[in-house]
Amino acid sequence: MSTKPKVLLAMHRNLGEQIFRREDFEFFKTFVDVNEISSLPEKVDEAFIRDNIKGVDICISCWGTPPFTKEVLDNADRLKLIAHSAGSVKPIVTDYVWEKGVRVTSAAPAIAVAVAEMTLGLMIIALKRVFQFNELTHRGFWKLEEEIVKSRSLYNVTVGIVSASHVGRNVIRLLKNFQVEILLYDPYVSLEEAERLGVKLVSLEELMARSDVVSLHAPSIPETYHMINRENIKLLKPGAILINTARGSLIDESALIERLARGDIFVCLDVTDPEPPEINSPLRILPNVILTPHIAGGNSITDRWRQGRYIIEQIYKFITQGTMDYEVTKEMLPRIA
Repeated sequence: MSTKPKVLLAMHRNLGEQIFRREDFEFFKTFVDVNEISSLPEKVDEAFIRDNIKGVDICISCWGTPPFTKEVLDNADRLKLIAHSAGSVKPIVTDYVWEKGVRVTSAAPAIAVAVAEMTLGLMIIALKRVFQFNELTHRGFWKLEEEIVKSRSLYNVTVGIVSASHVGRNVIRLLKNFQVEILLYDPYVSLEEAERLGVKLVSLEELMARSDVVSLHAPSIPETYHMINRENIKLLKPGAILINTARGSLIDESALIERLARGDIFVCLDVTDPEPPEINSPLRILPNVILTPHIAGGNSITDRWRQGRYIIEQIYKFITQGTMDYEVTKEMLPRIA
């Protein structure tokens, strides 16, 4: 009989194939007893988890995994950890998880790296006006002087970060490679922590008014609904760039569209509200808007490999040290994505 901790993969088969690289999964099997990805159902349901969770120490969930209900957890006689290989755990955790003393982690920090990388890329190419130059060059123009003088680099500009979330902190880390001023708005960050991060803590209004680039990284919770609205959108200075790789609900899109119609700001939106945007939404036709279909994090195959590797590493730390780099607690839920 194996003495390794028993792990249950509880995810759709195609996600298991995408999340876990063969080499990583083989390494995983050196220290746990885990069901094979090929044995997973096409679509995992509550019955699959309920019928297989007895005797399991750790359960790995993902997008589409059903919630861990009382009916499921009544069969979980040894469950110690739920390791969610996707982002938000809100769709899967219930009060019974906390009542049973099961610990929880997720791959949110790994996904945040991918989102931060795309955010930085958008900053660079938006400041350089790559989108505009691409269109002009396709139309037969070349190095129009009146356009060249509008382009900028990530040098001697002010970047405003809204929320020191996982993504926000990764963006701040990446920006340390550039000579820029970083402003931060986050009501949960103290002056001391802001100093450690190397940013200046300011109000949202000051951030919107001073920044050359505003990047949104707040969670979608009631307190952040339309936090970017008519009153602070009007504070954006001409030439400002607004990037949203967080959630569409953060922005009052009608107010944003009004400002965009003036033509004096540029916006990169990886998220909208609703998703996708209405087919006749002005966001689809305005020339100063770049739209991508919510692809910043957790979509590419390499992004997903990073998630899988992160979860394997967290499980290894949990087994060998009883700790994890990122643990989700019940108290955190009201203010995380």
